[in-house]
Amino acid sequence: MVGFDWVGVTAIGWGLILVFLILAIAPIVYAWRQRIPISLSIVISLLACWFFQTILQYFDGTRDFMSLAFALNPAWQPSPSEFHRLLTAGWLHAVGRGGSDIVIQHILGNILVIALVGVPLEQRLGRKRFLLIYLLGVVSGNLAWWFSHWGEFGFALGASGAAFGLLGCYLACWPRDEIEFPLILIRKWPVSLIALLKVGLEIFQVGMLYSGWTSSSPIAHLAHIGGFFVCYAVGRPIARGGPTPPEINDGGPSAAAAEKGEELVRKKRMGGLKFDPWEDAGKPLSGNAEKVLQRLRAEGDELETRRAWLEELAEFANCPECGAALKVEIHDEVTQLSCSDSRKHLLWP
Repeated sequence: MVGFDWVGVTAIGWGLILVFLILAIAPIVYAWRQRIPISLSIVISLLACWFFQTILQYFDGTRDFMSLAFALNPAWQPSPSEFHRLLTAGWLHAVGRGGSDIVIQHILGNILVIALVGVPLEQRLGRKRFLLIYLLGVVSGNLAWWFSHWGEFGFALGASGAAFGLLGCYLACWPRDEIEFPLILIRKWPVSLIALLKVGLEIFQVGMLYSGWTSSSPIAHLAHIGGFFVCYAVGRPIARGGPTPPEINDGGPSAAAAEKGEELVRKKRMGGLKFDPWEDAGKPLSGNAEKVLQRLRAEGDELETRRAWLEELAEFANCPECGAALKVEIHDEVTQLSCSDSRKHLLWP
């Protein structure tokens, strides 16, 4: 078999796929728009998909449909029509009628790490960088499993590669942070201890498996290791320029620190005020416009005050190139003035 029979999917099947994708994507989109933690929205997304899978288990015609459509399968992966599995497999988990220990452990183990490690890591990285690291963990974990089981027929699923990817990134950037985590006791533990213990156990289990001490395992240990080490390698480059510099020792992550860090990032994107386009065009401002420009230069080093003075300047000044009225543009709280006729004429500062 070269791949899933997409042509044979019925209308009901496409409807189930649509529902699954909505459950996976909608919480993350909502969190992005509302500026609430992406890490917690991913937990909700994973749980919603798992409950949906569980419901489908009670019907013979849909029991394995989601796995067939979205789980990783090394025998099918070389086909471009199956590449989506490198991502979608991260939103599937083991399910079964009535539940079982392995089923519950699979979903709860992943969301536990994503919630307890993901929330403070997101506060360190910022929302965009956190989501990038998470997706890299999903894909790299699945790539590791695919390449290590090349050509084998079998399905692999779960968010474990992403969960271990979060640990790898955290270890690379802020190993001295202490976060709440259940290691024997639920208390604050150093990130370095949590990460090294978790990945060390995975490496030990892989060694036991490939040395013949254990015959098989239902767990994709190599996917965990792949997600961990890829995100460890790219963690620091991605974290640079984010809200919190790597290796900072500031008493640990917090929501307030994250907000302050994101504000600093936005302030770095504010353009300079030393030179202005009216002076450059040989049409220096005068009167009220000149007074507002002077106040802008004196007080416009904060996001709110800059916005206020730029809005006032737009009332008194015109485009230095064509004389058209100015309009105020605000992108992620960073304010600029532009020409109402063409942004090519003016986009400042």
